[in-house]
Amino acid sequence: MRLFDAGDRRIVDGFMACAVCFVRCAIPRCCDAHASQLPEEITLSSRIVTALLLALAAQPGIAKDTVTLRVGEQNYFNIQASMEASGVLKDVRYAIEWKHFQAAAPVAESLSGNAIDVGFLGDSALLTLAARGAPVKVVAVSRQSLDGVAILVPKNSPVRTVADLQGKTIAVWRGAWSQQLVLRALEHAGLRMDSVKYAYLMPIDATNALANGSVDAVSLWEPFVSTLALRQGARPVTTAQGLMPALSFVAANDEAAAGKRAEITDFLKRVAAARQWVDSHPREYAQLWAKRAQLEPDVAYRWLGNAHQRVGPVDDAAAKDAQNTADFLHKAGVIPVAYDTTKLLDRSYAGAFAAAAQQTAAAR
Repeated sequence: MRLFDAGDRRIVDGFMACAVCFVRCAIPRCCDAHASQLPEEITLSSRIVTALLLALAAQPGIAKDTVTLRVGEQNYFNIQASMEASGVLKDVRYAIEWKHFQAAAPVAESLSGNAIDVGFLGDSALLTLAARGAPVKVVAVSRQSLDGVAILVPKNSPVRTVADLQGKTIAVWRGAWSQQLVLRALEHAGLRMDSVKYAYLMPIDATNALANGSVDAVSLWEPFVSTLALRQGARPVTTAQGLMPALSFVAANDEAAAGKRAEITDFLKRVAAARQWVDSHPREYAQLWAKRAQLEPDVAYRWLGNAHQRVGPVDDAAAKDAQNTADFLHKAGVIPVAYDTTKLLDRSYAGAFAAAAQQTAAAR
């Protein structure tokens, strides 16, 4: 059993230093030869302190050289919450430092700048950054219902089809799924990519802009899609279904991939187990997530009950989708040069998911 986490190390160090001082003061060197004559309470206290020092030194969770894995995520992925709710973090032998972001682009930049070791983000942002030479690798992929990425309009809007969006202002976030969906939808409808006006807004600002009428449509992902549908009555003009894979990446910067491979492998195994737990406990988890994220329970359940998020290895299907997306983004001018994604994809972590599947099967 771990009495302390890695974050308690400074407290423990201070206690141990004080304890050593106590022993030195309680048992003077000049009295060493006459220890049998010391008061019983002093010798007993010294024995207790010695035992505590030995016990604390043996605790695995407080080693000074404990590795810290810095993980960046967004509400959409709810990685920390799902791992804590499912109990998969109980025996982790390394520290995890969580960092939360509102969109994918800041996650990508943090990976590139070595501010985080591992990040969860949509394909567009990472491909855009990787094409510029960022030192990152995709170590796993995440898939979910494509209805969770959508272009939405107010319930009373005259817009019914993508063609109706011509000349309208759409809120998107640059380098994110929202931008990619609009571009793909326009292409599919045979429209020019400049046939609409773009307002580059973060998701929360975009939802407010739709409510006050400063934009005609928004392109967003969950939980914003469910929030707008239930709270504003917004309706989808189109979703990612049939237009884009909306592939999510679990990425690591090159330094972490080299120096923290064991921790990343173990972490991926636990993420996969947490995802399986969530998918089999949707209502229970939705209630937990709603409380944690300060969302209404109906919003959380609408989203998580339909999401079916799952994490797996970089396989042939993922490689094909990644290259398809990179090619499209290049054609759309988002990525300035043609980009070969094979250099980005690391398939060597597949064993983590095989181990997770075996453990799940054994537990049934």
